[in-house]
Amino acid sequence: MAMACYLQTKPPPFTLIWSRKTNLRCIPCKTQNPNSRPSNFISGARRILCSAEEHPFAQLNSSSVNTLTSSAEVRGSSASTLREICEGRVPEHVLRRAEEVGYIVPTDVQRQSLPTLLSGRDCILHAQTGSGKTLAYLLLIFSVVNAQRSAVQALIVVPTRELGMQVTKVARLLASKPMDHELEQKTCTVMALLDGGMLKRHKSWLKAEPPTVVVATIGSLCQMLEKHIFKLEAMRVLVVDEVDFMFNSSKQVYSLRKLLTSFSSINNRQTVFASASIPRHRHFLYDCRQQKWTKNDVVHVHLNPVQPMPSCLQHRFVICRDKERPQILLSLLHVDAPKSAIIFISEQSEKSKKAGHTPSSVRVIEFLRTSYSEYSEILLLEENMNFNLRATSLLEVRQSGSCILVATDIAARGIDLPETTHVYNFDLPKTAVDYLHRSGRTARKPFSDEKCTITNMITPKERFVLQRFENELMFHCNELSL
Repeated sequence: MAMACYLQTKPPPFTLIWSRKTNLRCIPCKTQNPNSRPSNFISGARRILCSAEEHPFAQLNSSSVNTLTSSAEVRGSSASTLREICEGRVPEHVLRRAEEVGYIVPTDVQRQSLPTLLSGRDCILHAQTGSGKTLAYLLLIFSVVNAQRSAVQALIVVPTRELGMQVTKVARLLASKPMDHELEQKTCTVMALLDGGMLKRHKSWLKAEPPTVVVATIGSLCQMLEKHIFKLEAMRVLVVDEVDFMFNSSKQVYSLRKLLTSFSSINNRQTVFASASIPRHRHFLYDCRQQKWTKNDVVHVHLNPVQPMPSCLQHRFVICRDKERPQILLSLLHVDAPKSAIIFISEQSEKSKKAGHTPSSVRVIEFLRTSYSEYSEILLLEENMNFNLRATSLLEVRQSGSCILVATDIAARGIDLPETTHVYNFDLPKTAVDYLHRSGRTARKPFSDEKCTITNMITPKERFVLQRFENELMFHCNELSL
């Protein structure tokens, strides 16, 4: 299902002019063919001609972005610490706890979005992977909710259990008492209402003493809503993380639209959408307003539209035949000696399953365990594993710090593994958006210049697909000879 109901008229093509000393400007271009596309991306080009339809990651248009000029925004843009931005609006114990765990200097997305979020306006957070969007919307939530009130006041909807567990962990970390701070009042409680969880226990919890914040997958949430156990009446904030993925998921889009429509009837509400990739975001903004999922003054915070991925990423590719991929992968691992790496493999097709073929993920992990002795920890993470095994794999990855994770695209969305230095695409992703999110599993340490590497193993026929990704995401990929 399409992500949004798109406008019938095509937006005019435009010229993007950029320089290091000035901001990006959007100028209508009457002479450019709206259906044209550059055959290749020229690194460092100062002038890029493209169509808004063709390059979703480069879209900028004044009609799609509301810009705040309030004093709060000015203060946020020049603030040097999170405390300067949030003091007086986010509870002191939350700020103290954030500082204890190392959240002191705001990232770019936090510096630009927090004044808007804390002013009460709806917001779309559109920034690179690992840029700090989660902390931004969590600080908003803690500024709004009242821990003394026995009701669910904030809901964070996520597409996967793994991302939900991660967000819950950060939320509970911020909500806990600071080590040197005595709290007389109770702190916020955070519930993880995720697929594969103990729904009976959650049902009892919601009835007896509702938590302040709920992090939920849409499937488990809908079960509680249909049984009238979970109610939206007291809700103040709704956050939808990885919003583009959920709108493009046939399993989740209907329930998500229904939830957004129900939440839109609440007067004192605030809605936040977050993702590193929102293709055709002007149409998405239009649809949000038309469907009343957001208020009309929704703000689109879009960072680095001309550079969707961090600049510290190095992209490269190796051309090989399908049968050579395992040996090529082994050679790359020996040469790179990665501190920690993720090897992405495509999901097994239904045709392959019916034929009884062994999944690629199983073949690769068995090959590595017998051929690559440098790592004792070679772990698997894929969607058809049961929830407990998936949780165990992620826990082991985080605890070990240095391991090889063989994974399908379930690991590509939102999962934070900051020690990962290398990503290997054993199978090329299907879309540029998937490439962006796979690449985003590395280079996740804010303010670090550490170089991280994305390596693609492709056949000669797949070279044009990788070139298309380069054009859409505006990066350059170097060929590697082994």
